[in-house]
Amino acid sequence: MARIPLEDNFNDVINKAQRGLKITDEDLATRSDISLEDLAAIKGGQPIDIAIRRVARHLRLNPDALEALAHKRWYPEFRPFPRGFAAFNTTFEDMTVNSYLIWDARDRLAAAFDTGASCEAMLDLIRAEGLRLMDVFLTHTHDDHIADLTRLAGETGAAVWASEREPSTHPGAKTFKENAHFHLGELSIKTLSTWGHSPGQTTYFVKGLSWPLAVVGDSLFASSMGGSPTDFTMQYRNNIDKIFTLPRDTVIAPGHGPMTTLAQEKKHNPFYAR
Repeated sequence: MARIPLEDNFNDVINKAQRGLKITDEDLATRSDISLEDLAAIKGGQPIDIAIRRVARHLRLNPDALEALAHKRWYPEFRPFPRGFAAFNTTFEDMTVNSYLIWDARDRLAAAFDTGASCEAMLDLIRAEGLRLMDVFLTHTHDDHIADLTRLAGETGAAVWASEREPSTHPGAKTFKENAHFHLGELSIKTLSTWGHSPGQTTYFVKGLSWPLAVVGDSLFASSMGGSPTDFTMQYRNNIDKIFTLPRDTVIAPGHGPMTTLAQEKKHNPFYAR
């Protein structure tokens, strides 16, 4: 993919954390010893360093990482996969959304993760590479991630899979429990329940490519995490327990924004940097 902007700015991170922790503006300003005017300013996107750092401590955010995000000092880097992997970024209403394709180079068997707004480029690659799409794995079933699911499943005959906890909008979709294992030639795929953003939000951990891959949907973004209308606390805990315990060289493939690595998120993500 071309360079994709970070999904969240520093004020988005502040707002997500504040909403998730259910802290009012008045309480946050008092705890942080800043004025309501300064709080409103940073929540509106003004990078006032002292206010950012004071607020960060009371929202369980890393002050250094949040300040760096405010001044755009960091953008994730990772080594691209030499084979067996492709990423797609499509426009859905006023945002962009990611979907992914992996395949076994020898057997030409493939699996997709979500569809984004359009699966046209994915289908083109499947045909060009002579792949057989076996499975479509859904990270969750919000509209932007499954907008072209009917087309992708219909044109390829692939099985559609989602967590048993996730509401499904595709007839005939199959479900799995946590820690289900799938195999695709020499590739292995393990399901990890990272719910919170949605009831059945799932991370797929893939081994057998050049380095480990975690397709995380909206559980985690580069320098942020997904909004959590279902349960912010559980989203945060599940990310720590299920994603941040993976190998440090794991490539993180999120539902929005650029790809990153676990090692970088441990250093630069305000929610998780220590």
